[in-house]
Amino acid sequence: MKKIAILNGPNLHRLGKREPEIYGNLTLDDILGSVKDHAGERAEIVHYQSNHEGDLIEQIHTWSDAGISLGIINPAGFTHTSVALRDALSSCSIRFVEVHLSHIYQREDFRHNSVTAPACVAQISGMGAHGYKAALDYLLSL
Repeated sequence: MKKIAILNGPNLHRLGKREPEIYGNLTLDDILGSVKDHAGERAEIVHYQSNHEGDLIEQIHTWSDAGISLGIINPAGFTHTSVALRDALSSCSIRFVEVHLSHIYQREDFRHNSVTAPACVAQISGMGAHGYKAALDYLLSL
């Protein structure tokens, strides 16, 4: 069975409470449960969330060293600022799909630039929680 890593960045633990008009009413646990159900017997899902950039980078290294080769990342606010996170994505053996709940290209101008997306195999934006399942399906097709 394939193992798929899901990495979520800052403030995503606040989903369901944080700006539901933008991010919806589902919690991060709701989204992860839905992805695990969608994966079924096709994949084992492992997950990590942190508000701290270094912790996210360390988790990428840990998963890569453990042989995980497929991942989904929602870098959240680090999408637009973290060269260090981008470098970790580039230096690992994991093929990541970048996912955003909101349509980042219909929001503020600063959100239109992702420094992390070039280190990923694809980017999904604006599909809400369904974007995680779409990323999972894509990764399983590789």
